[in-house]
Amino acid sequence: MTRSLLHLDDDAPRGIRSTSHTRFSVDDLREAKGVTTISVCLPARDEAATVGPIVEQLRRRLQLDVPLVDEIVVVDDHSTDGTAEVATAAGARVVDAATVLPEHGDGHGKGEVLWKSLHVSEGDLIVWCDADIVDFDVRFVTGLLGPLLCDDGVAFAKGHYRRPEADGEGGGRVTELVARPLLSMFFPHLAAIRQPLAGEYGGRREMLERLPFVQGYGVDVGLLIDVADEVGTAAMVEVDLDVRHHRNRPLAELSPQAMAVAATILHKARADLVTSTPSLVLPGVDGGRPRSLTVDVRERPPLAQLAAGLIRTG
Repeated sequence: MTRSLLHLDDDAPRGIRSTSHTRFSVDDLREAKGVTTISVCLPARDEAATVGPIVEQLRRRLQLDVPLVDEIVVVDDHSTDGTAEVATAAGARVVDAATVLPEHGDGHGKGEVLWKSLHVSEGDLIVWCDADIVDFDVRFVTGLLGPLLCDDGVAFAKGHYRRPEADGEGGGRVTELVARPLLSMFFPHLAAIRQPLAGEYGGRREMLERLPFVQGYGVDVGLLIDVADEVGTAAMVEVDLDVRHHRNRPLAELSPQAMAVAATILHKARADLVTSTPSLVLPGVDGGRPRSLTVDVRERPPLAQLAAGLIRTG
């Protein structure tokens, strides 16, 4: 297959090209794959209800029916609900996050789990999907693989979708009230990206291993900023993945995520604007004293530097 992405939309904002999952068939991707190896990684914490069907779909349709994906890796972040057992039974390679590079972190937090999944996986291309998707379909993977396999100039593919459980469009409350305003102020070349906090994205290993990973919820927007800085927006593509059904969190649970996103963007804009462990003050319950919650947005180092011995243990 000619490695040229011919069907990118011309009206994408600020140079971020866009396309749709519908433009890439599984057979076309298998032909374009060649000797390229592909890893699908799922960060998971207490997702026993959804991780099994996701892995089963990936295993059956993208490994058994068509040999496209080389490995499915679930990195378990201290689950207590049987997530690891369910994922193993469905056919994934399950890795306990606490056992991976323990000298650099204990495994807690989405960003740390993504970082560790990059370390333990082997593919030339990495695709990440959240493990809480309901009614999962392999388009969440094939849509992201399309630009990466069919255009050598694409280094990073970011998904967007509509979310009926949220506002029907997909941006979400933290995106529209926190991420987009701050991106508009400090990183305007990324502000028009439809869903900067989406957990479905993929990229080339050699590029990803040069980037740091924010430990917690700030990882998605942190990677977006760092990828643009590393390879430029011309090497980035947005992919319409259609509709995503998932657990919609109540407003009260979003404050730590919003703090992590805000702290990450401000830290990337100017490191002295915010500490790497800001405290979130929460009102007391039933007239009690206010509570303080530390939000950790420290970064795990680029794996390329770790491999080269440039980062000390501890």
